[in-house]
Amino acid sequence: MTVETAVPIWTPSQARIDGSNINHYLRFLRDEYSLTFAHYQQLHQWSINNTAIFWRSLVTFFKFKGDFNLNRIFVYDDCFYRCQWFPDSTLNFAENLLFPNNISAYKNEKYNEDKLAIISHGEDGRRTQLSYKQLRNEVTRIAAAMRELGIVKGDRVAGLLPNSSEAIIAMLATTSIGAIWSSCSPDFGFQGVMDRFNQIQPKLLFACNGYCYAGKQINIMDKVSAIANALPELNELVIVSYLKTTPTPTQNAYSKKLDAPIRDKSSQCDWRYFSAVIPRSLTFESVNFSDPLYILYSSGTTGMPKCIVHSVGGTLLQHVKELALHTDVKVDDRIFYYTTCGWMMWNWLVSSLSQGATLVLFDGSPFYPHQQVLFELADTEKVSIFGASAKYYSACDKALLHPAQDYNLSHLKTLLSTGSPLSHESFDYIYQYIKQDICVSSISGGTDIISCFTLGMPTLPVYRGELQCLGLGMDVTFMHNEGSKHNTEGKGELVCRQPFPSMPTGFWQDPYGRKYHNAYFTHFDNIWAQGDYGELVKHHIGAWHTENDIPQDIHINQVGVIIHGRSDAVLNPGGVRIGTAEIYRQVEKLAAIQESIAIAQQWHDDVRVILFVRLSKNVILDTLLTMQIKNIIRTNTSPRHVPAKIIAVADIPKTISGKIVELAVRNVIHGIAVTNKDALANPEALALFADLPELQCE
Repeated sequence: MTVETAVPIWTPSQARIDGSNINHYLRFLRDEYSLTFAHYQQLHQWSINNTAIFWRSLVTFFKFKGDFNLNRIFVYDDCFYRCQWFPDSTLNFAENLLFPNNISAYKNEKYNEDKLAIISHGEDGRRTQLSYKQLRNEVTRIAAAMRELGIVKGDRVAGLLPNSSEAIIAMLATTSIGAIWSSCSPDFGFQGVMDRFNQIQPKLLFACNGYCYAGKQINIMDKVSAIANALPELNELVIVSYLKTTPTPTQNAYSKKLDAPIRDKSSQCDWRYFSAVIPRSLTFESVNFSDPLYILYSSGTTGMPKCIVHSVGGTLLQHVKELALHTDVKVDDRIFYYTTCGWMMWNWLVSSLSQGATLVLFDGSPFYPHQQVLFELADTEKVSIFGASAKYYSACDKALLHPAQDYNLSHLKTLLSTGSPLSHESFDYIYQYIKQDICVSSISGGTDIISCFTLGMPTLPVYRGELQCLGLGMDVTFMHNEGSKHNTEGKGELVCRQPFPSMPTGFWQDPYGRKYHNAYFTHFDNIWAQGDYGELVKHHIGAWHTENDIPQDIHINQVGVIIHGRSDAVLNPGGVRIGTAEIYRQVEKLAAIQESIAIAQQWHDDVRVILFVRLSKNVILDTLLTMQIKNIIRTNTSPRHVPAKIIAVADIPKTISGKIVELAVRNVIHGIAVTNKDALANPEALALFADLPELQCE
């Protein structure tokens, strides 16, 4: 663990600390458990030393709806992933989102059923809104129609939908019945959707007729019909007419692939007719804490996507902890995250309904119809919590956007970032050009846990280039192998040493847990290895003050986190481990470079670092620029980080959620086939890396 004396780039005001949800939680712990903590690190240590008490305290503090047996919280098993959480407790996920409770014993802030639950925007200018009352009515109608169709607890319901209110309504209706929800973004290719949905065999599919992106209307009805035709257990296809004027369909290539007729229109049902049943009163199916809620998917860039099953109780408990305590979501907040229904951040965002907050949705390109459309949205809708990927903020910086000059962001209190490490320079950009008084929380977790291992805290300082803290209840550190002994000093693999409620209950169609075990438990015995490479950083900060023995300033002895990239993409020239994010941070400081990707090439019984760069407009990779790139890497990192080759490419392949795919590029340059290109947003970019003559010479 590195000990730093760095100066924070932002420090919360005493008023921010006093009014935070975490401060109310500390009062609760004092009153109910006679516990006080001098600083966050003490609180975190208590939360992992007293697992059952900590998670039980959250159920009590947040007043979850359900039948909870608080005498049986955690049942230990010698096998990490066979441990049980709340084995005698039942609840319903949708009920806890549609009827949010007051957030604590100290603030009687109940949601107003007429307050807005969802504000939905499309890049074509459409805007719709639903109050909590209207949302419940819509869910009631869809749930009633689903029950008439025969959907019951345990059935799978799938969505191929834009980030709109219909997706949330369909999910809540599904989970109100106790059925399982799974979704993909409509820009997934036919095979990408089939690789996912064919494994889980949904009985009902909600799909849009098309979507908008970068000014284009993309009709997907041929693809939707082909998908429906190829799912043998599908009973109903419900179409959301997202495109009001449907473009002329392209020639249907999918039917030729399937060599089967497309489902005729009589087998489809429009959303409006499907929801036109006489609504009954909304009832909620009570399910076990560990029953399945969501099926999410791994990226699938190196093989068939893994179907990751997340539980009802584990998801809700973890999301509420992260949203209310770590993100400080309150009943009067409006929270926005740029995401699609194919990324776990959508599931995370929707859980904000549990706090009575208002969701602000956007579907389309983040830079259309103009480059600052998302900041315009934040201004217009008075967004208080704004989230996007690290790549988005980097792109804004490269485009020289200055949102603070052009928009009123006075309501904005928290800015979130995920998807990849947020660079030091992006921290600088945010505080200089977006807002000075704001809590910037870079967060890291993933689809695997549908939540975070490391994330933010509104009462802690923000340090440039760091994630603020480890998540409460998450026994996280960084390990590496030193002979037969685990070592937690310095850089290493992100691990979690104790079970936690939001870990998957398993993988779909993996009855003996072999895929599950191989995904997370082969690197360290009975310890979860997430696949990230990073380190802990400890800060010693001044004294703290109390009022009536209640901690008011809990940010002494802060342990921050630096993520250096994916561990499976770590470069290892000469036996020295290098995180790819360390290189990207330096290279992308240069205005001449839009983005980059670094991989390790096998070379003469060792590996060498190859750096591919996508250049800015009208820039060429000449000798001078090559020297600049190497010098900035050497000066700010080490000679080992300097790439052996720097090669310009026109594009860099990414997943549909915007993450660069180092492993796929590494496979291509070594002549290994990438078998699942449908997981990529731009699979054609892979061809740019094949058979490059530069890679065959010194």
